[in-house]
Amino acid sequence: MMVRTAGLAVVLAVAVTFLSGVASAAETLKPGAEAPAFELFGVDYRYHSLEGAAEARARVLIFTCNHCPVTVSYEDTLVALGNEYQPKGIQFIAINTNPADMVAADGFPQMIERAKEKNLPYPYLYDETQKVSRAYGATVTPHIFVVGPEGTILYEGAADNRRREPNYLADALDAILAGRPVPDASTAEFGCTVKYRPEPREAQGE
Repeated sequence: MMVRTAGLAVVLAVAVTFLSGVASAAETLKPGAEAPAFELFGVDYRYHSLEGAAEARARVLIFTCNHCPVTVSYEDTLVALGNEYQPKGIQFIAINTNPADMVAADGFPQMIERAKEKNLPYPYLYDETQKVSRAYGATVTPHIFVVGPEGTILYEGAADNRRREPNYLADALDAILAGRPVPDASTAEFGCTVKYRPEPREAQGE
């Protein structure tokens, strides 16, 4: 009986850990919402902003990190999509949601190493305060938002259907380039929970 109780405690602890990142996030922005502006520092030692890519036909924001196995498994897919669609006028931007004090492997020096290792064809930015991640309501890594030229969100969710069709992100970008409505504009994101810092009580309205 003691073994069963201990096992249950472990399961509950894991569940709490898994959900903790989601519980600290703001409500996820959905298609039609206005995309919050931001300016963040990147691994190229330059600041990048949403407005700085305003001339693009769309902007793909990838909330990501270094350590998550799901994110790592999708890096090559996202790099390939960036190489395919950026010449067509789609700007990709990766944003690391996890500061080093929450996950050491997600620190800025590790970001630089990862960008070089994967030869990222797009900016990789550090959301050290997590304000941008919270503003969009990113819950997992990777969590993708596509912002149109008017500044509204056109797609939110996963890159694909867990390695199966439909390929949600590619389909959304093809629709945008063709001037069609985005099919499946909001899909279920999946990955590792964003490791949010606990918010001060004042910020929680307590």
